[in-house]
Amino acid sequence: MDKPTGPLAGIRVIDVTTVVLGPFATQVLGDMGADVIKIETIEGDYTRYIGPSRTEGMSAYFATLNRNKRSLALDLKKPAAIAALLKLIDSADVFVHNMRLGAAKRLGLDYASLSKRNPKLVYAAASGFREGSSMQEFPAYDDLIQGMSGTASLNAGPDGAPRYFPTVVVDKLTGSTLASMIGMALFHRERTGQGQAVHVPMMETILSFMLVEHLWNGVLGEPEKGVSYPRMLTPHRRPYRTQDGFISVIAVSDKQWRTLFTAMGVPELADDPRFATLAGRSDNVDALYGTLTEGMRTRTTNEWLAILRPRDIPCGPANSLLDLFDDAYLKETNFFQKAEHPVEGSVVVTAIPGRFSETPPSVHRLWPTLGEHNRDVLREAGYTEAEIDDIVS
Repeated sequence: MDKPTGPLAGIRVIDVTTVVLGPFATQVLGDMGADVIKIETIEGDYTRYIGPSRTEGMSAYFATLNRNKRSLALDLKKPAAIAALLKLIDSADVFVHNMRLGAAKRLGLDYASLSKRNPKLVYAAASGFREGSSMQEFPAYDDLIQGMSGTASLNAGPDGAPRYFPTVVVDKLTGSTLASMIGMALFHRERTGQGQAVHVPMMETILSFMLVEHLWNGVLGEPEKGVSYPRMLTPHRRPYRTQDGFISVIAVSDKQWRTLFTAMGVPELADDPRFATLAGRSDNVDALYGTLTEGMRTRTTNEWLAILRPRDIPCGPANSLLDLFDDAYLKETNFFQKAEHPVEGSVVVTAIPGRFSETPPSVHRLWPTLGEHNRDVLREAGYTEAEIDDIVS
């Protein structure tokens, strides 16, 4: 294991989260150097058993959410285990959970209880709906919130029926938001010494994200006149078929469109009243993007890249997931990195996106086996070997 580096080095996080939302957030904290202690049930996080694996309980899905963490497996039905968890929280900087708020309170893990023990604690929670609302205790998962928020309706199929996006976008977005808000709360604590509670609801988080462009006439208090940004919904807004594959290409300014029309051999379209101005292009977006549907068919993907990139037109191949592993740019930036896991052997990890000039983050610990750090963590908390046996047996 390498020494943790990053802007959060020295921060200890007690992580009582499961599945995607919470583990995504705490992995960000771990990537930034925090000592993340992942509290698991004796059965382990649900994602340990989803997807391919070489060893039971060490699945690919779990791997992508739980690097830079230590695993402590506790049976929280045992008083000694609860007492150990509380002792760890007493000296922690951050406590994170994504259980229902009522369940946290029943376990004595609510903010009112924990802040009395540790006033400087940043207590962070995420759940489906706003704290204090009538739906506070409703169960929530990504699919449910995609549907209720209208996000699935934006991805409607040809028959008009809503479809879920093929990624857990709500969970990951909420997790990312939770991680950033924890960082802000820690910044406040550094200035004032004051801990606080942070709560992030999935519903409001995806709505704030999705309605940036889709609130439309709703901004004016007139949603009946139309909501959603038309450019996002035209069927022609998609990767365009070329002679040998697909290409993603976009123009925005008058200059870019004139350049693109010329490259496609239809320079006269730049003076077409429908396309000559931003307002005209917005009003005629179906016809505008239809020109790309037709134009891109005339050459191969690489031929178009050779023509458009020197002309400063944003474009690139429309990769499949498998294509990503051979993508020249991702190879250049070493996004997919080979590593040696002590249990799993040769594995691949993805690079941390952000960079810091003075406190660089790092992948310093690969995903843990269940309960791998039971004794290390409890010894650090001051327990004797006999006491540890009582807690984890």
